[in-house]
Amino acid sequence: MALSYLPTHPHLHRFLPPNFKSSTVRKSVLARSSNGQDASSRGSLLLQEKNSFPGKPEADIVVIGSGIGGLCCGGLLARYGQEVLVLESHDQPGGAAHSFKIKDYEFDSGPSLFSGFQSRGPQANPLAQVLDALGESLPCAKYDSWMVYIPEGEFLSRIGPTEFYKDLEKYASKNAVQEWKKLLDAILPLSATATALPPLSIRGDLGVLSTVAARYAPSLLKSFIQMGPQGALGATKLLRPFSEIIDSLELEDPFVRNWIDLLAFLLAGVKSNGILSAEMVYMFAEWYKPGCSLEYPLHGSGALVNALVRGIEKFGGRLSLRSHVEKIVVENDRATGVKLSSGQFIRARKAVVSNASMWDTLKLLPKEVVPKSYRDRIDMTPQCESFMHLHLGFDAEGLREDLGIHHIVVNDWDRGVDADQNVVLISVPSVLSPDLAPPGKHVLHAYTPGTEPFELWKGLDPRSAEYKKLKAERSEVIWRAVERALGPGFSRDKCDVKLVGTPLTHQRFLRRNRGTYGPAIQAGKETFPGHSTPIPQLYCCGDSTFPGIGVPAVAASGAIVANSLVSVSQHSELLDAIGI
Repeated sequence: MALSYLPTHPHLHRFLPPNFKSSTVRKSVLARSSNGQDASSRGSLLLQEKNSFPGKPEADIVVIGSGIGGLCCGGLLARYGQEVLVLESHDQPGGAAHSFKIKDYEFDSGPSLFSGFQSRGPQANPLAQVLDALGESLPCAKYDSWMVYIPEGEFLSRIGPTEFYKDLEKYASKNAVQEWKKLLDAILPLSATATALPPLSIRGDLGVLSTVAARYAPSLLKSFIQMGPQGALGATKLLRPFSEIIDSLELEDPFVRNWIDLLAFLLAGVKSNGILSAEMVYMFAEWYKPGCSLEYPLHGSGALVNALVRGIEKFGGRLSLRSHVEKIVVENDRATGVKLSSGQFIRARKAVVSNASMWDTLKLLPKEVVPKSYRDRIDMTPQCESFMHLHLGFDAEGLREDLGIHHIVVNDWDRGVDADQNVVLISVPSVLSPDLAPPGKHVLHAYTPGTEPFELWKGLDPRSAEYKKLKAERSEVIWRAVERALGPGFSRDKCDVKLVGTPLTHQRFLRRNRGTYGPAIQAGKETFPGHSTPIPQLYCCGDSTFPGIGVPAVAASGAIVANSLVSVSQHSELLDAIGI
């Protein structure tokens, strides 16, 4: 599983200064591919010039955006034998999960906390299932801990069934240990039900009765029988807020409740009262079972994107970079293609799939074809806030050898983990994948996870003194967190690369409305939209659709759309082929 925040969640982007020349990055990144070939030499990786579109300007399915959701959708559709064309505005694929290179430092722009890539079978991570379907592997480094800096102290937090107990006893109380054990005893048995339906089996039509109900009803029934009456009753809460399970167990220790809120927020951008119990149970099953581990893709998050791109190309699909979609074309009340900013029309014979956010997809549609109820629902959907980002390239000399890849700083529990400037997440991926930095150096990505108010930045000119002043002020909390995590051997003055990203950077490079992390939809109150739209032949995937925010969720959303666009027999054949 990959937590959305580091970033799916989200979604992070390319956080370069507003005046940074994109060609500097394009040249270095496009030259890199997993097999050592120049990316531009691969026939299906297309680069659009100003007034021309390379290749045939039509496909069965046109996918707007090459985020994880769009790539998973495009890859599976190609695997199904559909002619697929993925259109990407930027000069490299990946959306929030892409990587970029500056001065021989390669940075993750988004997610960096992952697990489940090596899992297989029905209970595997949805992204692992997609990679398996595409015949792609992803070499990873394994680890089992991250550093935590909280008001109570600093400690190395380890995943696993018993490792966390000693931290609870030291920083909370013996009562907290008992409450944590009570929580695990209650929710781990639910994991069989939470994972009983593989995401890759879901589709958006009545064919789901065949690919889900008939196929997995026996295993689902078996899991209910094994849990007994009490467990089966608990399973009914999987689609309710996780806070209801906490309350039913009468967990009262402040540390335990704060920690659960932190895990929920890292996973989905909301606290325990807003996250589905099923999501949390799935995460607990991966993180608190014997022998569990976290995984980081060797060569960075870009290696994950490359694997998905290879999968698309392997089955004849195409990816066109620098191909900005300006408009979704609707003819005779059906989505029939897209118009690029160059003026080129790209026809979609069967469907258009948007991997953009719900707000940005709405902007692409002619106003007269959108039902008022659909527009109103989107306009009224609350949004998560945006990000402040810090990307650094620096000397490793003087830093401790056991630095570790991940560090989480919480400044004040009382303010809440979702308060602005309160939580900072830090990733130093070169600890596990040294090739991301020159010898003796490190790369670092730190950010405030979806808590930076966009209104503070709205309307500012990135070239103005006011913008630069605000950027320095709002990034200071991140600098202080980095200095705390790296220790006295680190100096901000000695960094080879220093990039500060703001919500405006986030909005600009990812084309995200208000630079948002995604919809702030709370479990039990609202549900994430499905994948079909009121416009026939127009579908949506990504973090604005079910199952929501986060890398596993957006991978599942892309898979659901792909499955929905092919026959039940094709879908069933794929499930058989990958053993689920």
